[in-house]
Amino acid sequence: MKKRFITSSLILLTAVLTTVSNAYSATPQTLYDHVWMLVNKKYYDPSDNNQDWEKWRYRYENKLKTKEDAYVAIETMLASLNDPYTRFLDPKEFSEENQSIKGSLKGIGTQIGLRDGQLVIIAPLEDSPAEKAGLQADDYILEINGESTKGINIDVAADKIRGEKGTTVTLLIQRKGVPNKTYSIIRDEIEIKSVSTKPPFETAIPEDIKYIRLSSFISKNAAGEIESILNSSPNAKGFIIDLRSNPGGLLTNAIYISDMLLKGGVIVSTVDRDSYKSTTRARLSQITDKPIVVLINKGSASASEILSGALKDNNRATIVGEQSFGKGLVQEINRLPDEAGLNITIQRYLTPSGCDIHKKGITPDVVVELTKENAEAKDDVQLKKAIDILKEQSCLVQKNG
Repeated sequence: MKKRFITSSLILLTAVLTTVSNAYSATPQTLYDHVWMLVNKKYYDPSDNNQDWEKWRYRYENKLKTKEDAYVAIETMLASLNDPYTRFLDPKEFSEENQSIKGSLKGIGTQIGLRDGQLVIIAPLEDSPAEKAGLQADDYILEINGESTKGINIDVAADKIRGEKGTTVTLLIQRKGVPNKTYSIIRDEIEIKSVSTKPPFETAIPEDIKYIRLSSFISKNAAGEIESILNSSPNAKGFIIDLRSNPGGLLTNAIYISDMLLKGGVIVSTVDRDSYKSTTRARLSQITDKPIVVLINKGSASASEILSGALKDNNRATIVGEQSFGKGLVQEINRLPDEAGLNITIQRYLTPSGCDIHKKGITPDVVVELTKENAEAKDDVQLKKAIDILKEQSCLVQKNG
């Protein structure tokens, strides 16, 4: 049965997306004052993490001459909260965050990193220009448009590789076992896909079990992709939802997906600086009532823990893997004057059982560690355990009619 999404305000990373009515030009002092007032009004802890927030009110009065002065002052002020999730984003960072939320970027579609000081491709995105051109994981990028990448940082490299749709970027690639090769790749609008049904290490999945990998909740398309898979799998006897190393994203995605899988019950509760508690409940219909196993590890955080906690506390799924990260705070994303942004921690959240998992995490029902040796041998013992559990549950369902 197809189930429509419940309506809710947009909340991210465990955060609420808001905007100033109009992005207007502001003086450096006005920008600083605006940030101070937002935090003073909305920060989830009335004690400001036991800091004297008032001392920052006029700390830089008549001292801020440029936007860069304001940016440094704001970052210094926010750092006093000792809260890594309350942070200032300059216009470039804020734009990139919004593009991620929209589920699209302009470029060639590849994740890059540094390994031993060298620029390396972590993975090309599925169906991206990078993948279609033949780029592979572990390819080293020696040059970008003829310029050496020696000593380059990731941000600079990303800026050079990105570009408008239809333009070309040239990469000199070093790959083990073959001569260096130059790739000319035409940039395009890249759709960020958060959902995949391809299991890691090419692990064999029984035909009557549906594997769903959710790598991030950040794209607004994620919940719709999950809904589509659930609706197109009527013959599946069970589902594996893989949230391992999923850092979170849109809380609404976690709420929507929980609502698809639950038949009533609390999904999550949030508590603000005034101790006001708001509870979100699932409706009494669901897309599927088939058994579910959720995979988590120490990299599963934020919205991943919302979904895991909702399914665990409502006895809807078996949680397998390792203790999750433990991020139980809600951030609000604000658009500031001059297209900058501000993420403010405005709430803490509780699982349906009332558990505050911040800095604690979700405890699996079945603890299975994936060791370095397992990874090197491409032996996904966590996924194999999930398959075994679903087989047992499916047999019980058949036995009991």
